[in-house]
Amino acid sequence: MRRVLIVLLLFVSVGGFSQNARETRTADEVIRLLGEVRTFYQTAISPDGTRVAWVQSQRREGGAGTAIVIAEVRSPGKTRTISTSGNEAYQDQVAWSPDSRRIAFLSDAGKPGQLQLYVADASNGKAKKLTNLKGFVSNPAWSPDGSSIALLFIENSPRAAGPLQPMTPPSGVIGGQIYEQRLNVINLADGKVRALSPADMYIYEYDWLPDGSGFVVSAAKGDGDNNWWVAQLFRLGMGGEVRSIYQPKLQVANPQVSPDGKRIAFIEGLMSDQGSTGGEVFLLPVEGGAARNLTPERAASATVLQWAGNEGLAVAEIVDGESGIASVSTNGRVRQVWRGPEFITAGNWDTGASFSRDGRSSAILRSSALHAPEVWAGPTGEWTQMTRENSDYKPLWGEARSLHWQSAPFQVQGWLLYPRNYDAGKRYPLVVNVHGGPAAACNAGWPSPAFAPLAAAGYFVLCPNPRGSYGQGVKFTQANVKDFGGGDLRDIVAGVEQAVREFPIDPKRVGLQGWSYGGYMAMWAETQTDRFAAVVAGAGIANWVSYYGQNDIDQWMIPYFGASVYEDAAVYARSEPIKFVKNVKTPTLILVGDRDGECPAPQSFEWWHALQHYGVPVEFVVYANEGHQIQQPEHRRDIILRSLAWFDKYLAAGKAVAAK
Repeated sequence: MRRVLIVLLLFVSVGGFSQNARETRTADEVIRLLGEVRTFYQTAISPDGTRVAWVQSQRREGGAGTAIVIAEVRSPGKTRTISTSGNEAYQDQVAWSPDSRRIAFLSDAGKPGQLQLYVADASNGKAKKLTNLKGFVSNPAWSPDGSSIALLFIENSPRAAGPLQPMTPPSGVIGGQIYEQRLNVINLADGKVRALSPADMYIYEYDWLPDGSGFVVSAAKGDGDNNWWVAQLFRLGMGGEVRSIYQPKLQVANPQVSPDGKRIAFIEGLMSDQGSTGGEVFLLPVEGGAARNLTPERAASATVLQWAGNEGLAVAEIVDGESGIASVSTNGRVRQVWRGPEFITAGNWDTGASFSRDGRSSAILRSSALHAPEVWAGPTGEWTQMTRENSDYKPLWGEARSLHWQSAPFQVQGWLLYPRNYDAGKRYPLVVNVHGGPAAACNAGWPSPAFAPLAAAGYFVLCPNPRGSYGQGVKFTQANVKDFGGGDLRDIVAGVEQAVREFPIDPKRVGLQGWSYGGYMAMWAETQTDRFAAVVAGAGIANWVSYYGQNDIDQWMIPYFGASVYEDAAVYARSEPIKFVKNVKTPTLILVGDRDGECPAPQSFEWWHALQHYGVPVEFVVYANEGHQIQQPEHRRDIILRSLAWFDKYLAAGKAVAAK
């Protein structure tokens, strides 16, 4: 189950749910702030470390889309923008040439919604279109000699790749049409595009072999949305020949070939979603064989890696809820290069960075609860601020603080966001936000729309990282296997009690919200405890038995439950909210997209029907033409306002009140 990444660029003040006028103004104020802040989607440092490119939202009157900006690392104020066709086009996914002189990128300048591959000179910004493809295009990467560019392509795909997207409405023979993502290579000399990988194989990630003779890929046959959890590492030759070189015990991500072509580094661990990476760093001979764990027992979760020469790796990681970068040698020595209570990323979901060829320099998007994202680049840990686009924007919420508490046998961490205009002499309501995944983590970055409006309206917001989360090593991430709703719920409740003891929080005014795994936990929690006075359950799971046959990604469940629901129904039943629905008394708001393939709408319908049957105060909203990630601005705004109104109704009578 994915945690949902909501794109702030698209938050606009449009029509939606109506509530108390004062609270609507508060929420609109936050929505407007989040929408006005410049959004950065990617940053990429050149291989030689001298230049940096980033993708940012447009801010011209009436404009939309994104732009690519390039700057010299030593001269951050001198920038040039690469734009293919005005300010309505979307540019994204920058890839530097090996000589650091050109960039490849994707743009829909020719036809809105249809990305094509472009190449631009980094010195003058002049861009040239290279492809005329029809379908979903992603992940360009230059060949080692700079003569060609590889990319991933799903020909004639009816939608963007991935189960976060709205699923195609079912009709006709189900399962008869599978759109495979194939690796294609474009020869720059003649512009010819050649599909390289087999037509029955879905490629998820890849890296060139240094001699240009082929690739290392992570791939699986069959449905791409569902089979990432069983993907293997393969060698793919330039003639299309494929050979399996590694079958992981869990999930693999970020395969990278060493500069001498002898070894492959990758991340392996229990991962609930592609794109939300966390695990340990492994090393494998390029011809296959036994993999060696370079970071066993490390109390951190590696998220991104890159070779720094032939004997070391630069690794971004989540460490106890914070962001970190480490140097890992091929003999297993680990050195923490930098760590901080903020969020750094290269543009993906988790902590990350774009590293130079030698691993010494990097580019990041950097933010905290009090400082909106900006681009930074330079020697790792000694970065220079490249942009000041958001320096004038001030947060409408309070600071964030890292909390720790005991929940046997673990010490658990979480982030507490303070309410706006915090006064220690008053008592406040609290909302707990359970992240999705479950293999993910709350971070200390610029707050999301799930947190910010609540804190601006006078709530404390606690985002715990219970067992199953990233940040404390693989044993912690695996600690909820065959125990969904057990130890992880105890961790969450223990965090609430710690927050109530330590801060001026009214213990009778505590609510809980979540989406995806967080939505499941919201449904489950109200069957197991009366700790929460109100619940918002987004894209939750009510019935594991019916869910197994309804969802489009059942492969994610096997590593967590050990078997399919048909082979071991008992392990699923222990964690099934519907089995305990008679216990529910908590007022519940249920939200879901009608075309959600990860947590299908029938699960929310089932929960709504059961709560109605037992007379529980409940409200249920289905969003049309939406998948697991809600995309339409009016729907995202409605979720913010409706959730805030729900908590105001059941938690916030009087809001902050004088402490007794």
